Amino acid sequence: MAAIDLGRAGFDVTVFERAASPGGKMRELSVAGRVMDAGPTVFTLREVFDALFADAGENFSDHIKLIPANVLARHAWNSHEHLDLFADLERSTDAIGAFAGSREAAGFARFAAQARRIYSTLDESFMRASRPSTFELVRRLGVGRIADLWNIQPFVSLWRSTGRYFRDARLRQLFARYATYCGSSPFHSPATLMLVAHVEQAGVWYVEGGMHRLASQLAAAAMRQGVKFRYATEATQIRTKDGRVSAVQIAGGDCFAVDAVVCNADTNALAAGQLGGDVTASAAATPLAHRSLSAVTWNLVARTSGFELAHHSVFFSADYRAEFDDIFRRHRLPAAPTIYICAQDRRDPGAAATVPRHGEFEERLLCLVNAPPTGDSHSFPRSEIDACENQVFESLARYGLTVHRRADATVTTTPADFNRLFPATGGALYGPASHGWRASFKRPGSRSQVRGLYLAGGSAHPGPGVPMAATSGRLAAACILADYASIAR
Repeated sequence: MAAIDLGRAGFDVTVFERAASPGGKMRELSVAGRVMDAGPTVFTLREVFDALFADAGENFSDHIKLIPANVLARHAWNSHEHLDLFADLERSTDAIGAFAGSREAAGFARFAAQARRIYSTLDESFMRASRPSTFELVRRLGVGRIADLWNIQPFVSLWRSTGRYFRDARLRQLFARYATYCGSSPFHSPATLMLVAHVEQAGVWYVEGGMHRLASQLAAAAMRQGVKFRYATEATQIRTKDGRVSAVQIAGGDCFAVDAVVCNADTNALAAGQLGGDVTASAAATPLAHRSLSAVTWNLVARTSGFELAHHSVFFSADYRAEFDDIFRRHRLPAAPTIYICAQDRRDPGAAATVPRHGEFEERLLCLVNAPPTGDSHSFPRSEIDACENQVFESLARYGLTVHRRADATVTTTPADFNRLFPATGGALYGPASHGWRASFKRPGSRSQVRGLYLAGGSAHPGPGVPMAATSGRLAAACILADYASIAR
């Protein structure tokens, strides 16, 4: 995103990427000869990408085909308690009423309205500001909207807030889950995060060809703006001179003189010296206690039976608090995790299938459970992961879903693997956790503490998730345009 904006403005831009292809966490894997997404699976806020391509004189839909999702997700608590949420708000309200009664349906309507208000308050005033601060938030909101700041509920946890809308423990669990979209615990995250519910309600899409296609098409768009990409090229140092960024060194020793750098590594990698001693002061370190969730994932090709999966399906644990205590307090894999499955060959239940159903085929699945971000201090031995895997798929069987998996058609990724992919994170996938009202203001802004070094990605403001990380790239580019406009070619 940053490269497209900077290339369009006339800067000479080179992207150094350690991997062999673009995408970072938006990665794909080949399993049993079939390619599938192994990172983000939800596409929202398409207007972020529409605006980027429009500013570049192109049409986003000419390059990416999006299919609106009618079913946002299918949720299960056991073999017979299931609830679908829909893109249509009234349909979701009716489904909740049928599932838990009219009082809960009315609570959902109030919850959705509050989520919309919070999003409206923070969209321009905070999420699109280059530097998170209470002063900047107040300035951009204006004096006339100071009361709105109290209404975003920054001092109340998301878990406590959901109790104001839902008496049904299942619904409270479902809507508190939005904290995990930011890699955080609903018991420690502010109720402000209910804005994620509005983001989903505003539209969820399937990306034809998978989420990784978005990354490849963004890279192609950047190249059309003159940006050069060097894949399989690891940046090892960011050098400074007289307190300002001056060069990037790559593995092998070659150096490239630069006027500015946009770094989308996790900011903890900068603080830990992973990119050289010159820039360790550019961002604050993220200790274990402040890290976001990691995960154990299984990418597999398998037959399924007994439970009709949606594209997104969630199987909730019986004790939500114990699950997050295990992860964030005890730093261990949860004894009874909530399980997420992305069935990548499926669309909306009941719609025309992209592949045959009823157990006649092997489909592409991404199965995920949350895990502690201790991949830099704990090796997650095979025995521990095998025990976790057996527990997860045995639990799914109790929900009614049987996954007929094969060892040669399964790729497992642990927090230790994620730490190797994304150094200095411990496997944390979302940067710092969003725990407490100050967390969002502590997240590094677009301008780092080193002149000429700018920050983007899920660990920088405005935070994790595809549209937020994308926005961070545009914010970084906007800062460079303001600071270095005179050096554009």
